[in-house]
Amino acid sequence: MPGFVLLVRPRDDGSPDKRIGYTVSRKVGNAVTRNRMKRRFRALARELLPTYGLAGADHVLIGRQSGIERPLASLQDELVKALRKVAR
Repeated sequence: MPGFVLLVRPRDDGSPDKRIGYTVSRKVGNAVTRNRMKRRFRALARELLPTYGLAGADHVLIGRQSGIERPLASLQDELVKALRKVAR
């Protein structure tokens, strides 16, 4: 099971910007844990979104319990796979 859920929605406003949002619910853990996950998501998005993201779309990463202690390389592979799947 992946450490996150990726939602992508085209904006249809003519702008090619790729926007990103992050959310991690309190079910995942305390504030320290949630903020750590969001920092990891920001690092992933900064690295991968310019290359693999959909132009003119909003991307939302929703953190899951299984992503807390997952290695960053594993999350990276999962995000690339998810973004490629959305691009089809």
